[in-house]
Amino acid sequence: MKHLICTLFLSLCLYTVHAQDNPLRIVMIGAHPDDCDIKSGGTAALFAQMGHAVKFISVTNGDAGHMEQGGGALAKRRRAEAAEAARRLGITYDVMDNHDGELEPTLNIRLALIRKIREWKADIVISHRPVDYHPDHRYTGILVQDAAFMVMVPNIAPDTPPLTKNPVFLYFQDHFTKPSIFQPDVCIDITAVIDKKIDALDAHESQFYEWLPWVSGYKGAIPAGKQERKEWIKTTRWPSIPPALKTGLEKWYSPAQAGAAKYAEAFELCEYGARPTEEEIRRLFPMLKKQ
Repeated sequence: MKHLICTLFLSLCLYTVHAQDNPLRIVMIGAHPDDCDIKSGGTAALFAQMGHAVKFISVTNGDAGHMEQGGGALAKRRRAEAAEAARRLGITYDVMDNHDGELEPTLNIRLALIRKIREWKADIVISHRPVDYHPDHRYTGILVQDAAFMVMVPNIAPDTPPLTKNPVFLYFQDHFTKPSIFQPDVCIDITAVIDKKIDALDAHESQFYEWLPWVSGYKGAIPAGKQERKEWIKTTRWPSIPPALKTGLEKWYSPAQAGAAKYAEAFELCEYGARPTEEEIRRLFPMLKKQ
């Protein structure tokens, strides 16, 4: 009898460990083929390192984001850049075939996103807030918001099985203040993987070394060397952590960890998805550990 009880106890412990080790499934949805990399590349790298499954989705193909190239040739180039960024991060990248700069929150695109979220069996969905300078960003945020509850409704997109529970939906960080300011509900220290994030951004050569400097009126010289280019991205785009994120880090990490962090990403909870407790957030973001 003692042997049987020990065997049952051991089996239960092994089952519990296995259940805890089940990989999380995260999908991050951006408007363009570099948006997820910019907003959440570090968090994606951490999830991937821990053995969890991460997918980036670009709702448009990026075929307008350049000052010289455009159309199908640019879309093909940007799709290849996204694939290389995914390889460097250890994730999956989908690029949908909607025109850059012409995105609208239509039913067909909403249904397509519902199917993609369901197919990925997402635990976490992260996208833009519908507060942004770019209409593609705003409409991507609306599309994902509108998909939030519907991923569980069987009669919507009935060709794809619905999810049995609503994922946690969150927003990427932004700096816009009207009509509402971004709330850093979840703050992630990405210092340990900042170079992986920069590697992913470096893969988007058409954007970081051509289009974005041009459209922002940058007058300086783009470094020629590979490593110099990566350092240039790091120092020009993320010189320091904003005070609000520092405060957020102190909630999720020990004071020493928060104080030592040099790079961070933050996300705001969306009320249209599941409403997680702090304990559930720590389970869904297992890198949030106070040491």
